[in-house]
Amino acid sequence: MNEEKGMSLIVKTVTRWLKGFIFLFGAYIVIYGHLSPGGGFPGGVVFAATFILITLAFGREYALRKMGKILASELDSLGAILFLLIALLGIYYGGTFFLNFIEKRYPTVNFKLFSAGTIPLCQISIGIKVGASLFMVFIILAVIRVVFENGKGKLITTEKKDKK
Repeated sequence: MNEEKGMSLIVKTVTRWLKGFIFLFGAYIVIYGHLSPGGGFPGGVVFAATFILITLAFGREYALRKMGKILASELDSLGAILFLLIALLGIYYGGTFFLNFIEKRYPTVNFKLFSAGTIPLCQISIGIKVGASLFMVFIILAVIRVVFENGKGKLITTEKKDKK
């Protein structure tokens, strides 16, 4: 029997249409976070919501093929490393941790996209980290189950193991 995973055809079709727009909206929130309400954290939540929607609509296996736990972990680490690198570049260029060295070196007009110096770069790194972290937490919660044996709870994974 060929059992299809995920939700109905309508939900899958709407998800196919909307996932790109939702991801793009998350990118907009991250990039323009220094000019309007938003930034790295809310944009990262929208990024994660995109992958969570894909997981709910198409099933866990489909979503893990798009972005698995290893890629989510690597993106999580990349976001943290980029954030730290930006902070350390402040020491290198100006002698102060997290110095806005781009704005100090190249001052611009306020309320423009590139008027904030390193702040949009920090927002992008936070967005990557938050999006990957929340998706990773969701996947872990979707994969791990608690089974009670002899009155004791035991964590098991519901992932299918590849037979080699």
